Amino acid sequence: MMEPTLAYDKDAYRMPALKITAKIVSYILHPLFIPTYIFLWLTWRFLINFDDISATGLTFKTISVFLNASFFPAFAVFLLWRLKFIESIFLRTQKDRIIPYIITMIFYWWLWYLSRNFTDQPDALKYFYFGIFLNTVFGLVINNFIKISMHAMGAGTLAAFVILTCLHYQTFLGVDILIAIILAGIICTARMLLDQHSSAEIYAGLFIGVIGQMLGNWIAL
Repeated sequence: MMEPTLAYDKDAYRMPALKITAKIVSYILHPLFIPTYIFLWLTWRFLINFDDISATGLTFKTISVFLNASFFPAFAVFLLWRLKFIESIFLRTQKDRIIPYIITMIFYWWLWYLSRNFTDQPDALKYFYFGIFLNTVFGLVINNFIKISMHAMGAGTLAAFVILTCLHYQTFLGVDILIAIILAGIICTARMLLDQHSSAEIYAGLFIGVIGQMLGNWIAL
């Protein structure tokens, strides 16, 4: 008599692996990290616009961007969670997202306010900061109706900013634009795989991210 064999279901192994990958992508390309990534990209591609800053000064500028755009908003969410003002640190409900939106809005407004007097950094930072400030405003308003994807907003911001910056400085960086668009697609796909949002919420976030940068470019410069 032949012994029974266990069926090998490829999909049963593939789906957990995809979701693990999607989670890693969601953490690494979290919207709070996008401003820091953008700043590092500018220092790499447009270093000439930072000529008036020493290497040490540039390091402190990078740390400052990380603290104001990433660390402080994230730490505020952590405190809200520990004080039980929100149910989850992952902001899974629209209610949980209200205060974090407002806190992040304040920090992004502060970055834009400071950038208005920048003379030793690229002009692109002015419309970038104003654009992400607008994103938080739009996100807060739309949050009353749907749980718009913050990750998708970050993805739209990333792709739009790279394209607009190339146009602003009249520099064609085809590889950079392609990578930014691919990363935007990867981020949105990851959120879909994790079932965190409906397709409408992801498309809305992507649209708002792009519109925020376009309006920032139009108004802030």
